[in-house]
Amino acid sequence: MKINIQFLHMATSEAMESYVTEKLNHLANKYDMIIHVDVLFKSEKDPKGKGNICEMEASLSGPRIFASSNEENYEVAVKHTIKDLEKQLEKRKSTLKPYL
Repeated sequence: MKINIQFLHMATSEAMESYVTEKLNHLANKYDMIIHVDVLFKSEKDPKGKGNICEMEASLSGPRIFASSNEENYEVAVKHTIKDLEKQLEKRKSTLKPYL
């Protein structure tokens, strides 16, 4: 699995890159159908106090899946985004039929 991480309107963080890579590798071990994941971190001003956005787009065989979350810090945003991706992957896995 290939992972592409981008930071928009913020400084690059090696700790965040390693955290995301660890979480996505764990997800890839569970779902071997993942080919490529694009991760985008961006910071926006939000009157509600949030504004730390994490977006992930996963390439699979078939249509891509997308998840995004807007939280108070990036670690929570990553956790929620990966949780949403996992729900979609589980749904996609249940629809695939193995050919014997």
